Amino acid sequence: MSPAPSCHDALWHATRSELYVIDPASLRIRAANPAACRNTGRDAARLAALSLPDLAPLLGREELDAARDSATALATQFTRADGSRYPVSLRVATVTHDDAVTLLLIADDDGAAAALQRVQARFDAIVSHTPGLVYQFRLDCDGNASFPYVSEGCQALLGLSAAELSAQPERFLELVLCEDRQSYMDSMLSSAGTLWGWNWEGRIWVEAWKDVKWINLRATPHSLPDGAVQWEGIMTNITESKLEQLEVRASRARLAELTAHSEKVKEQERTRIAREIHDDLGGNLTAIKMALAMLSARLPEGDQALHDKAAYVDQLADRTIDAVHRITLDLRPSILDFGLVAALDWQVKEFSAQAGLACSFQSNEKEVELDGDAATALFRIVQEALTNIAKHAQASRVTVRLHCGRQQIGVRITDNGRGIDASDRKKPASFGLRGMAERARALGGTFDVSPATGGGTTVAIKIRRADAGAEATITQS
Repeated sequence: MSPAPSCHDALWHATRSELYVIDPASLRIRAANPAACRNTGRDAARLAALSLPDLAPLLGREELDAARDSATALATQFTRADGSRYPVSLRVATVTHDDAVTLLLIADDDGAAAALQRVQARFDAIVSHTPGLVYQFRLDCDGNASFPYVSEGCQALLGLSAAELSAQPERFLELVLCEDRQSYMDSMLSSAGTLWGWNWEGRIWVEAWKDVKWINLRATPHSLPDGAVQWEGIMTNITESKLEQLEVRASRARLAELTAHSEKVKEQERTRIAREIHDDLGGNLTAIKMALAMLSARLPEGDQALHDKAAYVDQLADRTIDAVHRITLDLRPSILDFGLVAALDWQVKEFSAQAGLACSFQSNEKEVELDGDAATALFRIVQEALTNIAKHAQASRVTVRLHCGRQQIGVRITDNGRGIDASDRKKPASFGLRGMAERARALGGTFDVSPATGGGTTVAIKIRRADAGAEATITQS
């Protein structure tokens, strides 16, 4: 026989099992630990006033004696102070207590154990069907990292077993590619410092398959009493979606490059056609007018019909020259040769005369250093924006502002019309807005349309100056 545990024994107080010291003859309860008091709802004094049949009415003396001589646990029920019962698994041992032979009953709550088993089974089922690695990650105050829990998905994702990663947590950081380690560490420390969610994606090298994977890490942090931070989260393989995303970006970049090239070729062709029209047709029409003037001077004075016919042909030649001039300007305004400021000022005045709207142009600089392609693209965006205003805005006033800063050049076109709805921008045939946006993206930037203060619409464009040492970008003003 072994001595009975003392009431001052740490195990007697710390264990979650119910411990009872029972007199073998009377079956009176001589001592009970805190777990017994807690589970039965009685204090130690009340338990000491009971006998075993009061606590376990379904337990017979024969069963108790049989359990004492067997290592097998006995299933029975205990009674709480409120009269309710709960299942327990009971083991009986003979011990010495206060120099007397007594029985030590060790009871474990079968209901709690079963509930724990059910919870564990549900957790295991969820984890096993989760696509990825479920884990706990701990960062101690001294910088040491560990994985208190790692699911079996570790092998499929990282090429390491859960046991290997738990035993050597530093191997995870070794998997992360050198180029991505700094972002991994920065995101981890930021999450630890703020206790905000940790969301990181990066590349790892999986030695088992000699392959690079993209993974996404999402975890929720909480601080521990010792100052450490622990995260619970999941890692997933996002290689396929990431590669698709990168391919989409590359495709968009190629499309933007193609668009820029197409616009450049189109402007070059417009310039060539405009030059040929101006040089050939313009020269021929001028020669025709000179010939008509010579012929008109030699017509008989008395033949009024011939004079009228000559005057009509002369007017027709003038109208044709005006048409050639207008077509040439539409194809490639020669005013662009004098700079963007002069070209925009001319365009706004032309639009005001043609549309009958009050239009104003403002610029904080008289000259802007801008390469020809960028100047032409900005001019075309403004031109298309003014055309849209004339077609759809129902405005009475338009303002065009060119602002040149140290780093950027910006253009804002504002009208006081009916405004633009989000649905208007999504119409299948809304090629005007899309064309402006594509021109902007072809310059390496973006294009923005927003409601104007007081009603109407504002189109805002900004590009980086060529002397700023960066590619052109367009952002909302």
